[in-house]
Amino acid sequence: MERPRLQLTSITVGTDDPHGLAAFYRELLGWRVTGDDPPVGDDPGWAQLKPPDGEPGPTLNLEGERRFVRPVWPSADGGQNATQHLDIWVQDLEAATAWAVSVGAVLADVQPQDDVRVLFDPSGHPFCLFL
Repeated sequence: MERPRLQLTSITVGTDDPHGLAAFYRELLGWRVTGDDPPVGDDPGWAQLKPPDGEPGPTLNLEGERRFVRPVWPSADGGQNATQHLDIWVQDLEAATAWAVSVGAVLADVQPQDDVRVLFDPSGHPFCLFL
């Protein structure tokens, strides 16, 4: 059987605060918010970001989860392990790390590589800045 055309178009990340996380990634990446469904009752809503017009990249969906549990990284017995993370290429690791922290990221205590910085977004998801 011949493989049909498949194309990854978006990444969806679960969170307790999709609108707050959208604001964080908008500021961090300079992306634009293109979808924003407000909370209704106990449903925390949903938000979406896309790269600026003309720039490549997938859509980032932030899906509100009622029973969201902050991930633990590195993994720990009994903790909610992080099941994915975003990798973000940077030209200047020191400047990008300082920028990320200034907009609300937290630098992880564990840094496994010299040319990568692991940080946490406001919902506790790890993400990596790399050269």
